[in-house]
Amino acid sequence: MTRSIDRYEPTAIEGKWQERWESDGLHRAPDDDPRPRRYFLAMFPYPSGDLHIGHWYTYAPADTAVRYHRMRGENVMFPMGFDAFGLPAENAAIQDGIHPSIRTAENIERMRTQLRAMGGSFDWSRELVSSDPAYYRWTQWFFLQLFKHGLAYRKKVAANWCPGCVTVLANEQVLRDDDGVGRCERSGDVVETRDLEQWLFRITDYAEELLDFSAIDWPDRIRIMQTNWIGRSEGAEIRFELEGAAVDAVVDAVGESWEQIAVFTTRPDTVFGVSYMVLAPEHPLVAAITTKAQAADVEAYVQRSRQASEIERQSTEREKTGVFTGAYARHPFTGERIPIWTADYVLLSYGTGAVMGVPAHDVRDFAFAAKYDLHGLVVIARPDEDTAILQGTLSSEMAEAYVGPGTMVNSPGFEGSPSAEGQAAVAEALGAKEMGGASVSYRLRDWLISRQRYWGSPIPIIYCEQCGTVPVPEDELPVLLPPDAEFLPSGESPLKRHASFRETTCPQCEGPAERETDTLDTFMCSSWYMFRFVDPNNADAAFSPELARTWLPVDQYVGGAEHAVMHLLYARFFTKAARDMGILTIDEPFRQLFNQGIIVKDGHKMSKSRGNVVNPDDVVEEYGADAMRLYEMFVGPLRKAVPWSTEGIPGVFRFLQRAHRLLVEESDGEERPRKLGGGAGTRSQQQLLARTIDKVTR
Repeated sequence: MTRSIDRYEPTAIEGKWQERWESDGLHRAPDDDPRPRRYFLAMFPYPSGDLHIGHWYTYAPADTAVRYHRMRGENVMFPMGFDAFGLPAENAAIQDGIHPSIRTAENIERMRTQLRAMGGSFDWSRELVSSDPAYYRWTQWFFLQLFKHGLAYRKKVAANWCPGCVTVLANEQVLRDDDGVGRCERSGDVVETRDLEQWLFRITDYAEELLDFSAIDWPDRIRIMQTNWIGRSEGAEIRFELEGAAVDAVVDAVGESWEQIAVFTTRPDTVFGVSYMVLAPEHPLVAAITTKAQAADVEAYVQRSRQASEIERQSTEREKTGVFTGAYARHPFTGERIPIWTADYVLLSYGTGAVMGVPAHDVRDFAFAAKYDLHGLVVIARPDEDTAILQGTLSSEMAEAYVGPGTMVNSPGFEGSPSAEGQAAVAEALGAKEMGGASVSYRLRDWLISRQRYWGSPIPIIYCEQCGTVPVPEDELPVLLPPDAEFLPSGESPLKRHASFRETTCPQCEGPAERETDTLDTFMCSSWYMFRFVDPNNADAAFSPELARTWLPVDQYVGGAEHAVMHLLYARFFTKAARDMGILTIDEPFRQLFNQGIIVKDGHKMSKSRGNVVNPDDVVEEYGADAMRLYEMFVGPLRKAVPWSTEGIPGVFRFLQRAHRLLVEESDGEERPRKLGGGAGTRSQQQLLARTIDKVTR
C-alpha cells in the first residue's frame, strides 16, 4: 500500500541527512579526483559570538551555487575556518572577563554547530583556525619571507591610534564620518596620531600592478574603490636644496644627511611661481630644521594639528594656518631662497609630505600666501591672455588663483611654452640637473601591521644589542603566544610586561636579547588563508606547491564590499609578493568576486553593537534550515540590501510541504522518493519537470 506523506518534519529530515552527508564524506573534495575542479570560498567568520542572519546571507547562497556545480559533475572544494585572532574576539573576551583563547574556542564550537545545522556543504576536513599555532606558525613564516626580501621593515611613523581599542590602526581601518572626523572602524572612537616604532609591509611597491584588474572578474565598484584608494597621479619630483644651517641641524637631529627636500607636483610647469615651501606637521624634518627662535611656536602648532582629521585639514573652506620654521631652501632653477613653513593643509600621507607653494596657481596656496604675505609670480597666462602685461606680476594682484592650462610666463628658458608641453620640458630639465624629473605618486601608504594588543600572532623578530634586528630561525617557529600574559589593553603591548616571553637569547651571538612584543594585524592571517585551505594539515610547509598549482586561484569568492580596501587589497598584495618570492605561480588570489548584499533590520545593517541581530536558530527550530535558506534565496536580489521580516517564511515552509508531498511517498511503512523521471508521472508532470530543470539550470 502506497500513500502520500502529508507531514513535513524538517528537524528529523535535516538531521538525518546531515549525519549521512558527514559519514559518507559527501562534501569532501579529493585532490586526486579527475573531474573538473572548482574552488569556492566564502569569507571565513570572526568567532566573536553566534551566527546571525547576515552570516546566512553570505553562506547559504554560496552553498547553493556549490551544490549546483557538484550536481553538474564537478569536484568542488568549499572549505570553512575561523578568523580567530584580532580585536573582535579579544574585545568579546575582555567584556566577559574570560581569556581570549577560552572565549574563542567556545565561540568556534558554537558557530561550528550552527554552520552544520545550516546544512552547508562545507568540507570540514580542511577546517583551519587562525589562532591555532599550527596555522600561525606559517603566518610568522610568511612574515620572515617578506622581511628577508625587503618587503617588511620597521621605522618610526605617525600612526593612527585608537584610544578605545588601545592600539594602532592601519589607514584602511580609519573611517571618516560626514564631518571628516577619523574614527576607528571597530569602536567608533576618534582616532589620534602618535609617533611610534612600527612594522610595515611595502604594499606601495605593488601600487602599479594593483591597478591592473585585467585578470580578474570583480564588481566595478570594488575596482573603482581600490583604484581611488591607490590614487595614482602623474607629475614630477622636484628637489629643493636645504641651506647649510638647516643641513647641519638635520644631521644632528635625525642622525643622517638630508640635504634636499623632495616634493611631488602634478604641475611642474608652475615651478617658477614657487614663493615658499610647506612641510606637513608630522614630517620628520620639521623638528630638525626649525630654528631655536621658532621652536616654541612650531612645537605648539604641531601638537594642535594632530587633533584635526585629514579631511578637515584639506577642506578648501577651512582657514589656512601655519608657522615659519626659520629655515630656507634654494630654488632648483633660480637659486632664490625659499622660506620653509609647516602647515596642516599638507599631509604626510600624500606624496612626500612636502609641497611647493605656488600662490598664483593653487587655491590653497593662494589663501595661505594672502594671510602670511608670501605672494609669488604669475607663471601661467590664461588662454588668449596678453603675456606681455604679466611680466613681473605677483599673485597679490589676482582676485583668485588660476589653476587651468595656459602659456608659461616669467619662467626663464620656458617662456611661451604651452603648459602641457612645459610640464614635460621642466621635468626633463630637472632630470638633467639631477634635481628631480618625471615621476608618479600614489595615495596608497605602506601597510602598518604592528598591533599593541595580546590576541594576535607574535611578530617573529628578536632585538640584540650586538646583532641588531634578527629574524627568529624558521625551525624555531612558531613563537608561541604565552597563555598566562595579562591581556587587558594598557597602551603598550601586554607582551612587553611578560618577562619570560620578552627576554630571550640572540640566535646569532647567543647573547641576551629581547623579542618583539607587538603582534601582527589580524588582516595578515586572512591575507593567505585561501592558500592554506588547499593543504591545511601540512606540518612541513605552508602548503604543497603541487596542490597550490592544482587548486589556485580561488574560482569564486563571496563576501562583503566593505573589505574592498582592506582584506581584498591586502590579499592581492600578498599573492603578488608570494609570486615574486617564488612561493606561488599565480598573480591574483580570486578569479571572480561576488559581493552579497546585507540584511537590514530597523533601518540598519545587523550588528551586535546596534542590538538588532536576529538569531537564525529560532527560525530553524520552528521551520527548519531549508526554509531559512530558501527564504534568503527569494528575499530579494542577492547583491542588494534587503529588509528582514519573518512574514515570508511561513509561505516558503508551505512550498516545502508541497514539494515533500510531491516527492515522497510511504510504502510498507517506510518513506521512499517518488519516481518522477524515466517516464513516470503524467505527461504534464514530465513537461513541468523538464521546464523546471531547464529554468533552474539557466
